Amino acid sequence: MRALAARRPAIAVVAVWILAACSALAIPACGAPQAGTGTGPPGQRPASRAGPSSGRGPTSGSDRRAASRRPAAKASRLPGGLDARLAAALAPVVRHHAGSLAVSIADPAAGAAATYRGGVLFDTASIVKADILAVLLLQHQQLGLGLSGQDQGLAAAMIEDSDNQAASALWNAVEGGPGMEAGNATLGLRNTWPQADGLWGMTTTSAADQLRLLADLTSPRSPLSAPARSYELSLMRHVEPSQRWGVAAAADPGTRPAVKDGWLPVGPQGTWIINSIGVIGHAGQPLLIAVLSSGQPSESAGIRQVQAAALAATAAIG
Repeated sequence: MRALAARRPAIAVVAVWILAACSALAIPACGAPQAGTGTGPPGQRPASRAGPSSGRGPTSGSDRRAASRRPAAKASRLPGGLDARLAAALAPVVRHHAGSLAVSIADPAAGAAATYRGGVLFDTASIVKADILAVLLLQHQQLGLGLSGQDQGLAAAMIEDSDNQAASALWNAVEGGPGMEAGNATLGLRNTWPQADGLWGMTTTSAADQLRLLADLTSPRSPLSAPARSYELSLMRHVEPSQRWGVAAAADPGTRPAVKDGWLPVGPQGTWIINSIGVIGHAGQPLLIAVLSSGQPSESAGIRQVQAAALAATAAIG
């Protein structure tokens, strides 16, 4: 158990850092980690893990958030018709499909971005684990501390294996919902809200917010330091092969995308949440992409649709 809460000074929540999803960002190559960047303040990745992973988010508390929840921000309309191109590319993917889908994508080097239903709220399932680690790294950075060996082990298990016990431990380490809300305000996530009862897998978010999180992990304008960004991306590049699907389907062959996927059955009908976020190399260019979905009739059907959406989105922005 850590004593982070006891060490934290009384820090007022800083003003929200606004990061435009379509700004031109300098991001590292999407293959292996860049030479000389290291793996961040926590030091070397540990050899041991925190235990076996189920690969699933929490399965209890599947009641959906009330309609009175804070409203979603409108998706930004970007110049150049890229939003329309993205919608047209996605039309065959969403046609005759019962589920709900949202996509946001950016080519930082070209200063281009597009969104499809980017402000609509979805439950995160396990993609929230990338957010948990970002907030944990931000809190330690603010206090001038590195991650302990125990936290490094938990972080590796949570991201690489999607281990739920590790995620719960680190959720508690950042002080749960209040800590996540404060950290997300600094990270510029305007539309990501923890569940009141502490079920981290039922955090709500939008595709536009997930694109902002990916920008936080790749841009020198990020509140996160370069070592912190490099550390988290390194873990995301080493997820278990069985979990390297979703947006990874659009990555160039031979590259190692930095990804985090989420999958969770919810509701009495047994429909699925299937989400995928990541930094990928496509046609030789690094892209940031988030695909969120709900109401999927099965896990496999949801994965197929998310992957088809990622392929359509990368073609639209190219």
